[in-house]
Amino acid sequence: MFTGIVETVGKVKEISSEGTNKAFAIESNISEELKIDQSISHNGVCLTVTSIEGDVHWVTAIDETLKKSNLSEVQVGDQVNLERCMKADGRFDGHIVQGHVDTVAKVVSVSDEDGSWLFTFELKEDGLVVEKGSICINGTSLTCFNVDKKFFSVAIIPYTFEYTNFNQLSVGRSVNIEFDIIGKYIHLIVNKK
Repeated sequence: MFTGIVETVGKVKEISSEGTNKAFAIESNISEELKIDQSISHNGVCLTVTSIEGDVHWVTAIDETLKKSNLSEVQVGDQVNLERCMKADGRFDGHIVQGHVDTVAKVVSVSDEDGSWLFTFELKEDGLVVEKGSICINGTSLTCFNVDKKFFSVAIIPYTFEYTNFNQLSVGRSVNIEFDIIGKYIHLIVNKK
């Protein structure tokens, strides 16, 4: 389980195909501290560390993960947001994040608000987004506002802009979306027949 508080940003050094899967080599300042078999959030996608070589770790995304996330679009040189699993004795700073991406959304606008940035996204289909509710975008726990059917906005403070890959996002780029797990369970219960 994760909290959506991005720990660091890694750089994609290499991508290789393994059948329908893709393996990613990620260079980061935490790679040397990782362990093989450890779960790490990469842009909000929970992936298992398969190999470590100095400051580079390898993970593999299966075909299903590639279809549901923006990892199929990631290229060598791109930055990815990284977060290790939450420690049982740690603070819960964001919200409950599983690392199970529900869908992708497209950036439709980015506005510099003189001290923060306003990002607006369009979902492929209606999602479980509520005004002032939690959402996980590329592994980052954020609060939604201006929610309207398939569109919603988030405000990014300077710290988040500098220390995540939000500073690399532009109009038309895809981001990974994980809806709030509590909202998903409520939706399931209410719509159960």
